[in-house]
Amino acid sequence: MKMMYKFVDLFAGCGGLSLGLQQAGFSPWFVNEIVEQFCNTYKFNHNLSDEHYFVGDIAELNLHLDEYKEILSDITLVCGGPPCQGFSMANRQRILDDPRNSLYKQYLIFLKNVRPKFFVMENVKGMMNKIEEIKQNFKEYLGEEYQFDYALFKAQDYGVPQNRERFIMIGNRVGVSPHLIFEEIYKHKRKPFVLKDALEGLPHLIAKKEKGSKGIECAESGFTECDFTYIHNDFYKFINGDREITKLYNHKNRYNNERDIEIYRRLPQGANSLHESIADIMPYKRRNDIFKDKYFKLDETQICKTITSHMKFDCNMYIHPWDARGLSPREAARIQTFPDDYVITGSQNMWYAQVGNAVPVKLAKAIGDGIMKFMK
Repeated sequence: MKMMYKFVDLFAGCGGLSLGLQQAGFSPWFVNEIVEQFCNTYKFNHNLSDEHYFVGDIAELNLHLDEYKEILSDITLVCGGPPCQGFSMANRQRILDDPRNSLYKQYLIFLKNVRPKFFVMENVKGMMNKIEEIKQNFKEYLGEEYQFDYALFKAQDYGVPQNRERFIMIGNRVGVSPHLIFEEIYKHKRKPFVLKDALEGLPHLIAKKEKGSKGIECAESGFTECDFTYIHNDFYKFINGDREITKLYNHKNRYNNERDIEIYRRLPQGANSLHESIADIMPYKRRNDIFKDKYFKLDETQICKTITSHMKFDCNMYIHPWDARGLSPREAARIQTFPDDYVITGSQNMWYAQVGNAVPVKLAKAIGDGIMKFMK
């Protein structure tokens, strides 16, 4: 019988970190996410019954852990990236005392009570500035039972066609040297794909010309779901394996005004707001220094800039290299290495928010593969 390695995903979002761990052989077992729309995407793509979800604040969950005692017994791994606002160098007070970091504190409380064999904390690069303090916090809450260490990871080192750096802390209470786990993860490094690989073969789209045409779906500006035949390039195999996927999801464009479309059209790849091709129609000229990145056309031969949830407002910094439009949510999901049949649910702007907040799936898989080596 195959061993089941159960994991808990806190601050799970739409499930990028979960999916990578799953691809490495771990089984999603319990999920906490405060935003219902995000959690709905997770539910749509997983076969977990409702009692395995807690949709709400982790602080509330921590108050009711007794009710989940049975489900949360014998957990192999707890993972999560607590949103942390108070990590600036200038910030004099202890991280734990900063109310903006209360979710980080709740993550520690959950670990202390559930006592998984392993834990993974994923976060912003800025965490490095406070590393001595963070180590102290983990010791305060977990005592000497856990060994842990941290490293900075670049997603592009694991095939992800995107510039994204993340702080990863890994700990365990089963006597494995964290150093050895990191060494295992590094074995999964590979050449990154570039933007062209991720976009190749997807239908060309144009921007919607009418405001408020949310419900309209058509070949020009895209569909929430349609039948589709993919090009089976190396990137397709990287994110989908040998599976034959026959539907295209979330490949849909949004409204843009005429001026933006013209800016998108004129800019050469790799150029930003200061480029002479748009000098005559560029708004905010007086404040060029501030707005130099207001528009940026992506370069197909490079990795993409970091996909963020800001895309829910506009995609001016993520202009498609070939079409006069921003990236579609599906294109953003591919750049985050989600498989093509991972369906993002909710409203179109929320598709962007969910994808932008996710951990790149293939980075998560490399981390999972590294830990899995010590399961046997």
